[in-house]
Amino acid sequence: MKGSRKLIFGALALVPLASVARKEAKPNIIFILCDDMGYGDLACYGQPYISTPCLDRMAEEGMRFTQAYSGSPISAPSRAALMTGQHSGHAEVRDNREYWSGEVYYGQNKEYAVTGQHPYAADHVILPEIMKDNGYTTGMFGKWAGGYEGSPSTPDKRGIDEYYGYICQFQAHAYYPNFLNAYSRAAGDTCVRREVLEENIKYPMYGPEYKKRPQYSADLIHRRAMQWLAEQDGKQPFFGIFTYTLPHAELAQPEDSILRAYEARFHPDKNYGGDEASRYHPVTRTHAHFAAMITRLDTYVGEIMALLKEKELDENTIVFFTSDNGPHAEGGADPAFFGRDAKLRGIKSQCYEGGIRVPFIVRWPGRIKAGTVNDHQLAFYDVMPTLCELAGVKRYDKRYANGKPDDWFDGLSFYPTLMGKKQKQHDFLYWELAQTNQIGLRMGDWKMVVRRGKPELYNLATDLHEDHNVADKHPDIVRRMVEKIHAEHTPSPYFKVTLPQLPE
Repeated sequence: MKGSRKLIFGALALVPLASVARKEAKPNIIFILCDDMGYGDLACYGQPYISTPCLDRMAEEGMRFTQAYSGSPISAPSRAALMTGQHSGHAEVRDNREYWSGEVYYGQNKEYAVTGQHPYAADHVILPEIMKDNGYTTGMFGKWAGGYEGSPSTPDKRGIDEYYGYICQFQAHAYYPNFLNAYSRAAGDTCVRREVLEENIKYPMYGPEYKKRPQYSADLIHRRAMQWLAEQDGKQPFFGIFTYTLPHAELAQPEDSILRAYEARFHPDKNYGGDEASRYHPVTRTHAHFAAMITRLDTYVGEIMALLKEKELDENTIVFFTSDNGPHAEGGADPAFFGRDAKLRGIKSQCYEGGIRVPFIVRWPGRIKAGTVNDHQLAFYDVMPTLCELAGVKRYDKRYANGKPDDWFDGLSFYPTLMGKKQKQHDFLYWELAQTNQIGLRMGDWKMVVRRGKPELYNLATDLHEDHNVADKHPDIVRRMVEKIHAEHTPSPYFKVTLPQLPE
């Protein structure tokens, strides 16, 4: 696999960058991906309890999508769809398959220090590799989840010039970890390395003294991202992927003014007893903690926007903001209290709308009409073709194909929508998840959810909450959608789902 990869990029190197460049300067691109934020968690999407002024302003100055979808109902495969341009019936990564010391024990860790997820296919090009190949400097800060340490798929091997964060998403459950991972091509690093958080390791990973740990990962990651952004001088276009872990569990953060403001607002509040097996600590004032995590993330976004303006990079930088999947109920989080699914059924790990429909905001001053609300249906695997079009990369699917018949690119650029032009629509959107044995398919307003092989059919135009299964009333539509599922699913030796039976 590694050898074939070299052949691919050896051929690509013969293509001069000027042949795919736009006449005007290529835009800088920042893609902000947060963790487990539900569709209704922002004020601009109807959230009544949580303050998000910076993201609300981003929506007012850009385009807010109402029918945008993640790549999967859970983290690693959702991020895989973003990075590979493939839906989860085609991608190599289709679940949170964990590696512990070279073996697979999802949820049964024996060694916390050696961890990571199933790697992206080494011979399928991913988004930062394309951007780097087309003249961009690339930085990624936050959660990777695209391959365990030492695998063929770590940031240093996949087109990232500067990285800081968590290689393993299980490690990312803890906001005061023992170490973070780092890589800097400019500093001469040859591979991803660990930075031990010396002040944190003075105290146990679990128990009352854990709260004495002072090195808060979300702040550390954000500061490193801001440092990288501050170093950009406008001479070379940059592509930043800021994969913040907020507001995912655990509910832990500094005792500062952001948290205290919500502690005063939510009274009485709920408590959480903890779960040592998952390393989620007991928490008092869970609602205050969750709300503060989102507002803290909002302040990060505000600081990014302010720095872009300060550096006079604002007008040539397009910024995306979204979440990797729907809201979670882990570590004491309480999605029911916040009404966080915005009247959508389901949460994280489910193929109902609440598990996969996400907030999605795009801002580009002077190019995207301010204050636009758009109902175009898109999914994470559409990001690759969209960014390629922004960067002037033509026929990316042909140029970066590895020559194998099963090397799909499933996305559809929504650049025309961003520019207010006529947009080609998807015939369907597809999701599958082995962990819960579910499949989701949307065709127009029809939505099919398959649970353990049994199909359910909903009309989202009249039943957004997916309360009324009308499969028995529309056998022709069921047949067409089941046939599409069989056509789009390719078998995986690692991730298995039960396909619905084809009607006779």
